[in-house]
Amino acid sequence: MNVSAAIAARRSIRAFTDRVITREELEPLFHDANLAPNHRLTQPWRFYVLGPEARAAYGLALGHRKARKATDETDAQRIRQETSDAHRAWPGMIVVSMTLNENPEIREEDYAATLMAVENLCLSAVAHGLGTHIRTGAIMDDPAARAAAGVPEGERIVAVLTVGEPLEMPAPKTRRPATELTHWRD
Repeated sequence: MNVSAAIAARRSIRAFTDRVITREELEPLFHDANLAPNHRLTQPWRFYVLGPEARAAYGLALGHRKARKATDETDAQRIRQETSDAHRAWPGMIVVSMTLNENPEIREEDYAATLMAVENLCLSAVAHGLGTHIRTGAIMDDPAARAAAGVPEGERIVAVLTVGEPLEMPAPKTRRPATELTHWRD
């Protein structure tokens, strides 16, 4: 599959088969992610592959946040349990973090580079017959979520990916043409 085909085929997959993704399937994705461009060759990205119990713990941290909207404790407990169980059931989950350089300029460059590594990983997944879904949000700073993923101090979580064999392939979403977003300057 060429890169343009992988880009065109990439979707946010929300439904996966039950097939667990193996280490052997993930390693080529990390190899490709590691080839992302990065100024100063800092390689700031770190990948944390979460097994079922770590996924459940991460899901429980998210469930605690979601449960704040519950109407009563029974509803809150149901939300926590369902969120934890859903995460445990995912075929694969990767937390992507970056090291935090003390220099603000390098830190910004490293953030951009880490996001490029995430995109490389997602495109590599497509080329290998897998799908991904990128998640972000305030949960990434939650101490319980960080602990569940094993992310140490001095690193920032930038994305959480579910990865697996797609159960269904969503239709592409309509986007404005690139010509409307491109400005040519003399």
